Amino acid sequence: MKIKVLSLLAICVFCCSFSLSGFALDLLIERLKLPQTIETVRPEKTAKALKECIGRDYVHVTFKSTGTEVSVQLDRRYCIFSNGNFETARGKVRLVGDTKLNSVNLRCVVDIDLATCEGIGYLEKVAD
Repeated sequence: MKIKVLSLLAICVFCCSFSLSGFALDLLIERLKLPQTIETVRPEKTAKALKECIGRDYVHVTFKSTGTEVSVQLDRRYCIFSNGNFETARGKVRLVGDTKLNSVNLRCVVDIDLATCEGIGYLEKVAD
């Protein structure tokens, strides 16, 4: 009897922790839907490195408040590069692309200052 109770307790703890981790990730997604400070630091925090990533249509965006990094597949139809100059690291660009977090399809929208490789960004849920 004691073994059955302990086994049942272990199953409950496992299930609850699994559910809570999913819940925590859902809360993270809700938090990242609000505009907040972001940066692009990989492979390095320079306009030149960012331009190379954009050339591959793939960038890493870090939300500074949570430390969450998402990999974004750019959708050039929605990106705006004309307001920035990568050679002089001046101006701002808008990057828009798709990512996935906790098996949820999301769109990432960021406005980045090329001088600092920092800016404001947020996530949007998209239809499956």
